[in-house]
This record gives sequence, structure tokens and C-alpha cells, in this order.
Amino acid sequence: MASINQLLKSVTPPQVILTDAYDGLEYRWKFLTFRPALFSLEPYLIGAVAFYFLFFLYGKSVNRSKTNAWYKAHLDILNAQFSTTTPDLTADGNTDFYGFSTGRRTIASLHTVFALVPRHDFAQWIFQTLRSLVDLDYKSTDIVELDFKLADSSDVTGFVWGVVRKDIMRQLPSERWDLTFTKTSENPALPANFSVMSEFADITEAMFRPSGTFSLPTLLKDTKFHPYLRSLTVTDQPRKRPFTGPVPVEKRSKRVLLTLDLPSGSNVKDTRELVAGVFQFIDALTKASLRPETRTKLRKAREDVDKQLTVDATREANEEREQAVDDKKAAKRRIEEERIAKLPAAEQQKIIERERKRNARKAQSKIARR
Repeated sequence: MASINQLLKSVTPPQVILTDAYDGLEYRWKFLTFRPALFSLEPYLIGAVAFYFLFFLYGKSVNRSKTNAWYKAHLDILNAQFSTTTPDLTADGNTDFYGFSTGRRTIASLHTVFALVPRHDFAQWIFQTLRSLVDLDYKSTDIVELDFKLADSSDVTGFVWGVVRKDIMRQLPSERWDLTFTKTSENPALPANFSVMSEFADITEAMFRPSGTFSLPTLLKDTKFHPYLRSLTVTDQPRKRPFTGPVPVEKRSKRVLLTLDLPSGSNVKDTRELVAGVFQFIDALTKASLRPETRTKLRKAREDVDKQLTVDATREANEEREQAVDDKKAAKRRIEEERIAKLPAAEQQKIIERERKRNARKAQSKIARR
């Protein structure tokens, strides 16, 4: 008990002694006395905390309202296409929101992913704003991505292809490893502010070929959603480069990714026609045919990449194994040196002399072998 009392005394602040030499504003109530003039820094601290708290509430509310507004504006399209769609978004913090849909021919699932500006965090918001002023390739913006995973039963050849807005192309290599398979080119069928990223010209021809009443170039000519369309890509490769070897066959998937800058306010419905058109694009994709030589080149390119990934993973594993052996030897040597340091000087000298002779014999044997 005495130790507890001692601890409480050590953390208890000293009693404030009120002097009579005070002529400022004062409030008294029973044994309590409040003198505002004695608090010089506290109002600023309270104001800063209040500002940060209000900023958090405002940013959190804005992010949720923006995502919900866009999702509700497109929910009827998703409900018409899928047998099951989550009616509400799932929040992961205050910047990431997710929706899920499944139950449609040729499409195994759809993940609707929102990645928003951290409006709830004043420090992060300031950092990203200042970075966008310094780094011309960086822009803090709200993004929604529709990630369509194609069904395994869909007869779609594996390739990487996309239509990408030109102003974001410089930042893509760091975000999308799969797009490094492609070459960038202009196409007269596209608006001037978009480019094609394709492995082979035959793929672009197949993607732009009309299928029934649907034509992708015709869909992309609608200028209403041009400010929001970042990219429309088809891929059979992972977004990030694998560092442990090729992705196992059973874990590989083919995807269609629609990435948009998130519209807000009265513009949330401007991307409805584009979202609806992507379903027609996927249906046309399952019917697209490529030349046999193109299929052969695609297969060969993937075999070469898998071989290189295997070589890189093996080399990295060997380097890690060698590093582990070196670390083990270094630890053993350090323990031995600590043991020797505790011995008398005479014993240390004997061990040093014995080690010197052993090293000399090793050097002589190496010379003799040469």
C-alpha cells in the first residue's frame, strides 16, 4: 500500500496556489476558482484539437456521401446484370470502400473498389496536396475501379490490352506490371486524348471489331464520360510483378478493369452508359477471335516471362540462403570472439597464434593445389 501511495504522489501534479496579486477576470464557485488569464496556450491547443476533430468528421462524411452517391446511381445496372449484388458498400477505414457482385454468364465476380483522398486526415491531406504541386506525375484524386473477373469457362485468349487516357500513362508502369507487356500506339478510332496499349495489332483489331450492335470505338466517342475514364484494360497477368516465381496455373485469372475518376455532385450519372457498355464489351470479348500466329506469339511470350520469373526467384532464394549462412557464421564468430575476450591474456595469445598457423597452412595448401 505504501508503494502505491508513493506512486500516486509522484504522478499527482502540484497544488496550484492562488495569489491575491491577480486583477483579471475570475469565476468562483464554492471551492473552485477559474482565472482565464492564467491559461495562455490551452485555448490554442483546444482549438487545434477541435479543428482536427471537425475536419475528420467533415472529411469522413464527404467520402461516404461521394461513394454512396455513385454506387446508388449505378446500382440498378448492377442489379440488372447480376443475380446478387451487395446493396451497400463495405468500408475499410474512411478512404476505401468495396462492393461485390456475382451471378452472371461469363463473369465470375465484380469487385467495385473505391480509393478516395484522405479528407478525414488533415496531415495526409496536406501532404498529398503539396506533393501534387511538386510532383507533376502525381495527382491526388478519387478513383473507382470495377474489377471484372471472367469465368473460367469463358473462352477468352490470354492477352494484355487497354485503352488509356494519355495524362496518366507516365505513372502506369509503377502501378501496373501487366501493362509492361504492351506497346503504346495511337489509333484513329479513338478520341485524341486516349491511346491504345496492346501486345499485338491483331488484338486491337479484334477489340475494335463490331459485335452485333455493339462497337467499342462508338461507345468511347461519347464525350460525357471522357473526363472520368482513366483506363479500360483486359489482362491475364497480375497487377504487381511476382517475386516468388510464376503464378500457379490454378490461381491465374483473366480480368477486365474499368478505372474511373469518381464523379461527384450532379455528375454521378455521367458514367452510367460506360458502365453498362462494359458488359456488352465483355460479351463481345468472349466472341473475339485472334489469328493462330498471334495466339502462338502470346503463348511464347508468357512462357518466356515464366522462365525469367523462375530464374529471378531462384537467384533471389539462393542469395537469401547464402545470406542466412553468412549471418550464421558471423553470429558464431562473434560468440567465439566474446568467449576469447573473457580468457586470460596468455590463453588469448595461444589461441591467436594457433589461428595464425592454421590460416598459414590453408594458404600454403591453396598455393600447392595451383
